[in-house]
Amino acid sequence: MDALKNIIEINNGDAAPSTFPAAEYKRRLADLRAFMATSDISHALFSSYHNINYYGDFLFCHFGRFYGLVVDDQTQTSISANIDGGQPARRTIGKNIVYTDWARDNYFKAIAQLIPTGAKVGIEFDNMTLQNMEKLRAALPGATFVDIAPACMRMRMVKSADEIALIKQGAAVADIGGAACVDAIQPGVPEHEIAIHSTDAMIREIAKRFPDSELRDTWTWFQSGLNTDGAHNPVTTRKVQSGDILSLNCFPMIAGYYTALERTLFCESVSEAHLKIWEVNVAVHERGLELIRPGVRCCDIAHELNEIYRTHGLLQYRTFGYGHSFGVLSHYYGREAGLELREDIDTVLEPNMVVSMEPMLMLPEGQPGAGGYREHDILVLTETGAENITKFPYGPAHNVIR
Repeated sequence: MDALKNIIEINNGDAAPSTFPAAEYKRRLADLRAFMATSDISHALFSSYHNINYYGDFLFCHFGRFYGLVVDDQTQTSISANIDGGQPARRTIGKNIVYTDWARDNYFKAIAQLIPTGAKVGIEFDNMTLQNMEKLRAALPGATFVDIAPACMRMRMVKSADEIALIKQGAAVADIGGAACVDAIQPGVPEHEIAIHSTDAMIREIAKRFPDSELRDTWTWFQSGLNTDGAHNPVTTRKVQSGDILSLNCFPMIAGYYTALERTLFCESVSEAHLKIWEVNVAVHERGLELIRPGVRCCDIAHELNEIYRTHGLLQYRTFGYGHSFGVLSHYYGREAGLELREDIDTVLEPNMVVSMEPMLMLPEGQPGAGGYREHDILVLTETGAENITKFPYGPAHNVIR
């Protein structure tokens, strides 16, 4: 019997249909290689979910193992774990090699098989642990490492027509999840049952619209009462009560592309104190939608919206930035941090960027109008303005659920 090998190939079945046309990946890789050439980088080693998916169309499952995508001036090769069989090879745009568990640190041996010693290598500093950095240096003696994460983030921030088309589909799926969520709301129903109803509706819709895609990671966070105080609080078994403030949060995932719908709702009735806060947050949301257009700096949007909250004595209850970029990201990976509507981001908006407007207030328990309020729409920047691709209604006229 042959000795167990450290690095193998698993070609099991035909290649799966790619998420985007071949020309889209050629464009992405051409932009990357042009940057590498001007920076004298011979190889790029990606280790993050988002960049491996963006350049290679392979979305991995970490589960305690490491993955990679190595790009040089001619080829791109994903590195996957033996536990995944032939799925990475079927999904990768380019080649794939597999490392086995039969010896320690075979992942780094796979990297060394693709990158020569002494190379200048672009890596993602924000996705490399100290331990893995030490192992990478040992695997590639004499190599020079430079950070390519910021440059790749800037490339991802401006979307192609193909990406925008997929994002629009995702926003439509989120609207369907929102409608399913509302259908399930009534006093006595637990949060988790409402969330399940919404998530199932979105998964089925994605399967219908994208029959060749992998179905993973779509989810709903639905909170009620006290649980609305955080934007990312988990679903619980709490039962909805009449008069509760509610947070609807629908997140369809299509091939690693995240879209979102978030709304404030109330079960059956809304108190005067809650209504007052809700209307202020809606006013901020609507002004934010007006401000999103080409040529505007992210920080300037944040500063102007702050003034509306300040006028109403509510600025201290704001909890996070006013919006962020969309694309290859998720609740557990990926973020285009350079395109967030915050006071410390001076990025200028430009056509084909995709951003949200999502103001949030949180008033603590014991205060009139206590709870978390947020609205969330997705906008695609055009040459002259922005297209709102979220169609689910917001505000008191629509979302007091009776």
